[in-house]
Amino acid sequence: MAARPLVARQPNERLQSLIQEAGCSNAGLARRVNLCGAEHGLDLRYDKTSVARWLRGQQPRGRAPAVIAEAIGRKLGRTVTIDEIGMANGKNLASGVGLQFSPTVLGAMEQVCELWRSDVGRRDFLAGSSVAASALVEPSRDWLITATDAHVARSAGPRVGPSDVAAVRAMTDSLVRLDHQYGSGHVRPVVVHYLNSVVSGLLAGSYREAVGRELFGAVARLTEVAGYMAVDTGQPGLAQRYYIQALRLAQAAGDRGYGGYVLAASMSHLAAQLGNPREISQLARAAQEGARGRVTPRTEAMFYAAEARGHALLGDGRSAQSVASRAQSAMERATAHSGDDPVWIAHFDEAYLADELAHCHRDLGRPEESARAARESLEGHPEGRARRRAIGLLLLATAELEQREVEQACHTGTRAVELLATLRSNRGAEYLDDFRARLEPYARTPAVRDFGARVDARAA
Repeated sequence: MAARPLVARQPNERLQSLIQEAGCSNAGLARRVNLCGAEHGLDLRYDKTSVARWLRGQQPRGRAPAVIAEAIGRKLGRTVTIDEIGMANGKNLASGVGLQFSPTVLGAMEQVCELWRSDVGRRDFLAGSSVAASALVEPSRDWLITATDAHVARSAGPRVGPSDVAAVRAMTDSLVRLDHQYGSGHVRPVVVHYLNSVVSGLLAGSYREAVGRELFGAVARLTEVAGYMAVDTGQPGLAQRYYIQALRLAQAAGDRGYGGYVLAASMSHLAAQLGNPREISQLARAAQEGARGRVTPRTEAMFYAAEARGHALLGDGRSAQSVASRAQSAMERATAHSGDDPVWIAHFDEAYLADELAHCHRDLGRPEESARAARESLEGHPEGRARRRAIGLLLLATAELEQREVEQACHTGTRAVELLATLRSNRGAEYLDDFRARLEPYARTPAVRDFGARVDARAA
């Protein structure tokens, strides 16, 4: 049921219901809120009369609603949002949920759990949301100038230990493998339900400082994965919200390297898909600056490759070539330091770099170089990377077409179509649509007619 905004002096039935569910008295809730506030440096002095006023509809100010929600959530053993306790102050949290880089850990937990809950509930505002242009760059600014959170430990709720963090990481690895092979259309619903039903409970648990950092890092990665899956299911506006929250969670984890990865590997690619080349380079450079000295050569290579994509889309061949050379040099150094790489960058190998360079050459109108790079990427991608191989084949087909090798391009395109038939991937479909549009000048060619007929038959 849609949220009903609270107005002055209207009884807060939501709060009343949660208090009853928690089996808590007014005085007991007040004590819990005061203790929770003290953990966040707030001197709160609420009593049972304060709670009675809230139940009559009074709206506490400042950070108090978030603290009240956290206190009730600890008693219930799950995350509770200020929307659930009827203290959204008449604001529609849904419309902006996930778009803010929260200044506090508590706020970050509130944002991301509300995002997961709204996604599972298939809220209309998410299904049709578009990308907010300002939110492509503003979170990177906040990330750059914000220090790592001083404390993330929690002392209420079910105990969370290293084995719980290991379970989240193992689940993430399994889901990523399935996504690479079968496409996000098959996997994303599982990811979102897991985040909402299991991971939100872990965040609301009790954990020491070290375990908390590891937990936030693991959740940041799975949240970023869910964002990519939103891209692959044709929901870029939703993906943006996931990426912003993954960036914020990485900040709580104290992992500047992964924060840079979210900017360069995720948000910059989203900007590329939306045709914002200037933002691509800005995000990649923000990643380089914010993670300077804290990442491995392999990660540096990915950061440079993302920047090169932006320059290529702007038509700046000289800058693209210069940055691409840095990416290649960094990748050469990565071979000697591969044991130092974190798990989230291990997949970025020579094949992925070649894939990025194939895109650059395509956008700069260099079909021979693009074809060479596409073939190199295809040679390196294993069979399990079915979506990436399909995209690589379409990049190669495009390059062959640009060299007037129409029949060969159609043959390569057919191989891609066969792979795409095993996937549920919006990204793959977009690359196929782009290739078919490029074939239009050759529509009367028998090879092109046959290719179109095969694609239409598979679609039917």
